[in-house]
Amino acid sequence: MGMNHEGRSADKLNVVFAVRVIEGGEQGFLDLYEHLRKSVASSPGHIVERLGEPADDSRQWVITSEWESAEQFFAWQQSEEHRELVAPLREWVDQRQSLRFRVVKETKGVAS
Repeated sequence: MGMNHEGRSADKLNVVFAVRVIEGGEQGFLDLYEHLRKSVASSPGHIVERLGEPADDSRQWVITSEWESAEQFFAWQQSEEHRELVAPLREWVDQRQSLRFRVVKETKGVAS
């Protein structure tokens, strides 16, 4: 449990899933992601998910999500539905990395 005086934000789990999409695999990856996001949207504890496309030629796409708790994320990740959804990823992706973390500090810029 993280110490945080601003409510329970430190208990939330943030997940960054970075994938390198193979050359020419973008459409296949995006089609697959559509199914994935429908599944995750209905999962208990899911707050938000974002898909980012590379702003350079790295082919490195990033999926970030925020969950009410680590337990709820892992429950979804270990579900049969999740396993079936991510199995075809191997067809479109040649590298993947998953980072899970709790935000302990947040610094906001001055609004313009």
